[in-house]
Amino acid sequence: MTTTYPYLTPAATPPHDSPLQPTVLVSSRAVIFDENDNLIVSPATITISPSTGKIISILPTVLPPSSFPPNTIYVDHTPHLILPGLVDAHVHLNEPGRTEWEGFNTGTKAAASGGVTTVIDMPLNAIPPTTTLNGLQEKIKAAQGQCWVDVGFYGGIIPGNADELLPLVEAGVRGFKGFLIESGVDEFPAVSSSDVTLALKTLKDTSTTLMFHAEMIPPITASVGDDVQVSLPPLKPSGPLTTYDTFLSSRPPSFETYAVDQILSLAHLAPSLHLHIVHLSAIEAIPLLRAARSSGINITAETCFHYLALASEEVPEGDTRHKCCPPIRSSANRDGLWSELSHPESVIKTIVSDHSPCTPELKLLPEHLSHGCGAMRDDAKGVNGNLLKDEAAKEKGDFFASWGGISSVGLGLPIIWTEATSPSRASSPNPIGILEIVKLCAMNTAKQVGLQHRKGALRPGMDADICIFDDALEWVVGREELLFRNKVSPYTGKVMKGRVAETWERGASWEVTFGEKDGLEVTGVMIYGMVWHGMVFALAFGIVMGFNWNRYIIYANDVKLLQFALPDFNPSHVFSWVSTPALSLLFMPLLP
Repeated sequence: MTTTYPYLTPAATPPHDSPLQPTVLVSSRAVIFDENDNLIVSPATITISPSTGKIISILPTVLPPSSFPPNTIYVDHTPHLILPGLVDAHVHLNEPGRTEWEGFNTGTKAAASGGVTTVIDMPLNAIPPTTTLNGLQEKIKAAQGQCWVDVGFYGGIIPGNADELLPLVEAGVRGFKGFLIESGVDEFPAVSSSDVTLALKTLKDTSTTLMFHAEMIPPITASVGDDVQVSLPPLKPSGPLTTYDTFLSSRPPSFETYAVDQILSLAHLAPSLHLHIVHLSAIEAIPLLRAARSSGINITAETCFHYLALASEEVPEGDTRHKCCPPIRSSANRDGLWSELSHPESVIKTIVSDHSPCTPELKLLPEHLSHGCGAMRDDAKGVNGNLLKDEAAKEKGDFFASWGGISSVGLGLPIIWTEATSPSRASSPNPIGILEIVKLCAMNTAKQVGLQHRKGALRPGMDADICIFDDALEWVVGREELLFRNKVSPYTGKVMKGRVAETWERGASWEVTFGEKDGLEVTGVMIYGMVWHGMVFALAFGIVMGFNWNRYIIYANDVKLLQFALPDFNPSHVFSWVSTPALSLLFMPLLP
């Protein structure tokens, strides 16, 4: 059997003699806003500027092609759903330094195939990590020309890097992450309460977000003091290392609740700073977070697709593809997370992938599970720089020795839709539908990283990041559907409902197909440097560029229905220039 590789085929571009004609997308079903700013599913006609890649207008009806000028690109996606492109706010792309695990090209291609149009890269697992300004610059350099979707970056907090935090804010990172327990890589150590205190005081007057991997071993006595904040190994195994229950019992819910409690105890040091718990797993932490929010603490949480779709009782013996930290818990815990998502005051505001891949060798998969996952690499480095030959001495299927992380970027929408539409979920008192999924996976994730003015919703003036979703199609996840570098995922072989048919990135269409094609093109840009003084330069440049004759006119039955732009000056064009990430790259050398 010949292995085929996916390629993304660009849509037709406007002819050069009519560059100002809009691109038009229509469908009988689109997730848009009504006149009262409520999110609804409605027929829609969406016009897109080919020059700025932004949405010009959205009408709650389907206009025929005859309503538009000749040469207009007109695409009818009925009966598929038109959704805003998803924003995955928790992805490990691992480049530079560990590109045998993942990279910008493969990771963002996988994202694009699943309707994800923006990913935010985590600060660890690359070498160097994004804990310094130099580390961020190395990351940006490595990403150039490789990204299929738009990419933003988080900074990291580790012991001793407090002086780097404000420069990273100025450079445009979308938030910061710290670990309260060992991360698994030497270059990203856990922080103590003193480190967290210093970070809170440093960032208290900024508009950034401070995020935590919230797992800690509770102290044996109350007098342990600051050392308890320093990460310790998980509890010792109490059974076979290849049995998932043994691993699960080593990281109980008390790890999460204690860590959350410690974070809340320090929140008063930065009352206006947004705090965020990443990959919340244990439902026992939810009451703590709800009480904190009720008392005025600015804290939110995210959960992951795997905590909502997988359960500990269903993990096969030795199947380390399911290992992650915090761990996948029981089906009852899974039900509790779904219940919280439907709560009107839910503390879980976002759902993310936490795509954290590695090579197949580091997963220590048993022979019967490792077929088709990828080839051994003699030159690759493993966890903490150990050679892969050292991994060979470890027991296959060992949940304690294997790398912890779930690979799923680009699979999130089918995963959550499959689970949400299952009979038990769909018949619940407060079911999660497509509108709630858009909020959790696009709107709220964009807001979490400060991109809500450009990403996560279908509105005029926003980036034309669009996901075309066939919500009825059923399919089986095979190796060829996994576009990330290493084909190691617990979702392989699972039946999914709903599949992304096409992804639009800032007005450019990319249809996911499977076959062999050379000369791949990438359209993603780096999102950083969007700080006020950089925008001053961009605004001045945008005012100059605003003087043009851009003109968009929509006709219905030969009657002029809508006109966008002014004959001599287009203010919206100014906004387009100010909010274009490529322009921030242009002005980065001018920033102090």
